[in-house]
Amino acid sequence: MKRIQQGFTLIELMIVVAIVGILAAIALPAYQDYVVRSKVSELEAAIAACKTSVAEYASSHGSVPADTTSSGCSSLTTQYVNGGVTVTTGVITGTTQNIGTGVTQVTLSLTPTPTTGADITQWVGTFTAGAAKHVPSSFR
Repeated sequence: MKRIQQGFTLIELMIVVAIVGILAAIALPAYQDYVVRSKVSELEAAIAACKTSVAEYASSHGSVPADTTSSGCSSLTTQYVNGGVTVTTGVITGTTQNIGTGVTQVTLSLTPTPTTGADITQWVGTFTAGAAKHVPSSFR
């Protein structure tokens, strides 16, 4: 009499477990970097809001703002932004906080380049702290 096979063999199950383990080993570090980048994007959004204030100040006053107070930028601390953003002679700087255990905090700077008077024609983004893989592409 012919017997019908039911279920999976032990080898087949071990192969499936090995494949899932390999995929998890690759996906977990990539996902952790993605989570950190998403937290850094909150700082990028705060800097972008301040960028508008600095550009508006420059166009109406004829020079870049000297400090955070005159620029009108927020200096509130949020969950991932440490102390808000600061403005010094038009340069906008911000630092992250609480973006991950064992992850270096990221510091981003946005520098205006006025050409004639105070017309800001270009912004140059740089990062001074943190890993490049966690920094938005516009600041690398």
